Amino acid sequence: MQTETAAPDAAPAATAGRRDWRAVFGRWETLLVGLLVVTAIAGQVISTEFLTADSFTTGSLDLSEIALMALPVTLVIVAAEIDLSVASVLALSSALMAYLWNHNQPIETIIPVCIVAGALCGAFNGVLVTRFGLPSLAVTIGTFALFRGLAFVVIGDQSVTDFPSLWTDRAFGNFAGTFVPDTIVLFAILAIAFAVLLHATPFGRSVFAIGANEEASYFSGLRVKRVKLILFTLSGAVAGLAGVVISLRNSTAAANVAMGFELTVITAVLLGGVSIFGGRGSIAGVVLALLLLGGIQKAILLSESISSYWIQIVTGTLLVGSVLGPNLARRVAEARRRRSRPLPEEGS
Repeated sequence: MQTETAAPDAAPAATAGRRDWRAVFGRWETLLVGLLVVTAIAGQVISTEFLTADSFTTGSLDLSEIALMALPVTLVIVAAEIDLSVASVLALSSALMAYLWNHNQPIETIIPVCIVAGALCGAFNGVLVTRFGLPSLAVTIGTFALFRGLAFVVIGDQSVTDFPSLWTDRAFGNFAGTFVPDTIVLFAILAIAFAVLLHATPFGRSVFAIGANEEASYFSGLRVKRVKLILFTLSGAVAGLAGVVISLRNSTAAANVAMGFELTVITAVLLGGVSIFGGRGSIAGVVLALLLLGGIQKAILLSESISSYWIQIVTGTLLVGSVLGPNLARRVAEARRRRSRPLPEEGS
């Protein structure tokens, strides 16, 4: 009598297949893609202008500086730290740009100076955290006020609007005649660079290790303080660049720009699946979260019946949900693992 030899292997193969599908659908990025689809459908129902090239252009422009700052903040939070001063660094960069332009400095000189000034602000945060052992939450809340105050000292309540059209057109224009803004091309280039840095280099692996267990990373030989100092410096430098971008894009440099941007930056990072406790996250997830936030914001702005104040409500809700959701999911997964463990035999 013939026997079938394939049957014993069929069950493990089927089980492995189910696990693969569970791994795909259980990823946070998959949930974000699903929410993007729902947002696209809802936005189109709210306004027929939602899924248009013009809607993408204006919506992405409104979120471009937040998107830029979210990239280095992702690395900072993966390392189990936080930077709440980025919007104030942006404002200080914008004020410095106005001051230098009023003193007849060329734009080609102003841009690198503003980026370096932002890097110095970030390094100041990093030194306080790494050399003095202060918590980054307290430090960056303090410098949040400090840098914004310095911005008003530099330029006061004045604003500068006479930047050369060559540069303002670049910041507000689209890439190669397409509907993609130049600022989003800049973001895409930096997103690829930060993704490679975080996910494909020894430095990125050090960032994950430090966020997962700082003490173990230190005793394994990682330069923990140096890595964190670099991360805060990067965060400040990109915030300085964002200050240049927003000044040229709006053709206005002032100290009161980007009020409240830090909340949206942190929301985008946490909504992207980055753990507030460090050690876990991805640039891809943050990019998806930025698209989701931009879509929700644009849908609300296009609606004739929904107040724009709902943008703040939705942002705050998503911030709470992005922290609460993963924690609940982790607790459910741990409970399932405990239930699935075999009970010890009697007498063992």
